[in-house]
Amino acid sequence: MRFKKLDMNLLAALDVLLRTCNVSKAAEEMFITQSAMSNALARLRTYFDDPLLIQVGRRMELSPFAETIRDPLRDVMLRIESTVITSPQFDPRTSTRELTIALSDYSLAVLGAALVQRLADEAPLVRVNFRPQHATPGKLLERGEIDLLIAPDFTAADSSVGETLYQDDICVIACARSSHAGKVMDLERITGAPHVVMEPFSGQESFAVIAAREAGLKLSPVVTTYAFNSIPDLVRGTDRIALLQRRLGQKAAASGDFVLFDPPVALPRLSQTMQWLGHRERDPGLVWLRGLVRACVDDMCP
Repeated sequence: MRFKKLDMNLLAALDVLLRTCNVSKAAEEMFITQSAMSNALARLRTYFDDPLLIQVGRRMELSPFAETIRDPLRDVMLRIESTVITSPQFDPRTSTRELTIALSDYSLAVLGAALVQRLADEAPLVRVNFRPQHATPGKLLERGEIDLLIAPDFTAADSSVGETLYQDDICVIACARSSHAGKVMDLERITGAPHVVMEPFSGQESFAVIAAREAGLKLSPVVTTYAFNSIPDLVRGTDRIALLQRRLGQKAAASGDFVLFDPPVALPRLSQTMQWLGHRERDPGLVWLRGLVRACVDDMCP
């Protein structure tokens, strides 16, 4: 089929080429030979009168024109997939579908175990991939790299829809053997103590750090980490303290090694949302997956 003299089959090849920036990987993903993919790239270059992929050292990069069409093309391909290719029915008991969820290690810690247990019971053949959040996690949705995003509400993509899953308080965690145990976590103590702080890969600040600054708390970071889950171990056996989501703090405190405090000033609650692309609203597999996530949240302690 052709549209304005363009072989429409080439659009699928172009989409994969622009995502992978690699002829061999694109060929593998489309189950064709490398020479066939090279031929497709040559035809696309001729049609668009643009190199599309440019050799830079040992890797290939997108041309300026390719950068402008990558996301719109991905959106078109996703709409075709959700409208035409996706099965209108989904039976979790027999489906072998692969689903991908992006979330932080915090959300994985509080939801992951319950989710995989339900999967084992209800959909033993479905494969679910957990992926870390990026600096702009909404882009993962828009490019079709993930099916579902669980993230703070302020990270929502323009083209996504979603709903609030749950909220969490920010607490202060300290070692049960530290000088803070049995004391009051007042302003002098929280601002004078050395802090462990989580810094996302993107170089941005975590919700807790932003909330503390806006509330007038001046923290003294001495240790930074890229994972929320590592914070209790970096506090253990020291006089360091940290701001942490209460659900994670409660999991750590259950060991008896830590104590939790309310911050001396009011901090806003963290809202976690579940987000997906609007044109995939009725995808039966994603409808089922969203319901499964909601059921896990309902089982969580309030």
